[in-house]
Amino acid sequence: MTLVLPTDYHALPQIEKNRVKWVPIPQAEKQDIRPLRIGIMNIMPLGEQYEFNLLLPLGLSILQIEPVWIRLESHRYKTWEPGHLDDHYVSYAEAIKDSPLDGLIITGAPVEHLKFEEVDYWNEFTEIAKHAREHTPSTLGICWGAFALAYLEGISKVDFKQKLFGVFELNNLVQDHDIMGAMDDMFLSPQSRMAGMSDSDLLRARDIGKINLLAHGVESGYSIFETTDRKVLMHQGHPEYSASRLAYEVIRDANDDSVLPVRNFDPANPVNRWRMHRNTFFHQWLRYCYTQISQGELPSGD
Repeated sequence: MTLVLPTDYHALPQIEKNRVKWVPIPQAEKQDIRPLRIGIMNIMPLGEQYEFNLLLPLGLSILQIEPVWIRLESHRYKTWEPGHLDDHYVSYAEAIKDSPLDGLIITGAPVEHLKFEEVDYWNEFTEIAKHAREHTPSTLGICWGAFALAYLEGISKVDFKQKLFGVFELNNLVQDHDIMGAMDDMFLSPQSRMAGMSDSDLLRARDIGKINLLAHGVESGYSIFETTDRKVLMHQGHPEYSASRLAYEVIRDANDDSVLPVRNFDPANPVNRWRMHRNTFFHQWLRYCYTQISQGELPSGD
């Protein structure tokens, strides 16, 4: 339906340019509709520039979506614009103080080379993730967010010698799944990571009933999976990326010896070939969150 945003939100011109519908908070409060409150723990570098990568697919849902931007109190946001966190982000405690979250998204983070316990905000992250697992319909982890959530389920992270970088084909493994069932048998997704969960570890976790494996690629392995209770969904890739975001990372990493040339993507002519996967993935995830909530609280239909 639309995003519910403050009138001074910095990305409104970009939102309107891309024909994403939005309404001011006072207008939304007058409507007889409760929007889905989707928490977003954004720990990406230059995070305010990254926000639109998530707002675009969320804003294409026909449901009203209220993004609740969450900051980690133990994290130093060194590359962010001064004041942006204070203006638009709240702590997790503040986010759930008056109303529960209807879903939680955890982004990637530039800490793939560290052991989880070495990450300065790990203890706070763990507390939030465990609380959300008990009190939120679904938590979605992207890239490092997926690694961290998988680690909390007992699955170890493997560091790569060379970055997995490019746009790769994935096979849909569960075509009658609430989320995966709306996708093509084969689809494309960007990968931009120096670590991940190994196929062998994921297969063992599946065999003992910890996870369901949802998508696999020859180059990228099992990229999408979930806990068997379906409370946690993990995507090791970056389905939310725009083509310009991926092109930016190619330029950023050009002099990094650990990064081979990007595969299946031309930064000089950045074509988005995964847009349908992105939009469908987030739409179906929102729909799943919606169906887990009491139908009496929300408008019927999607």
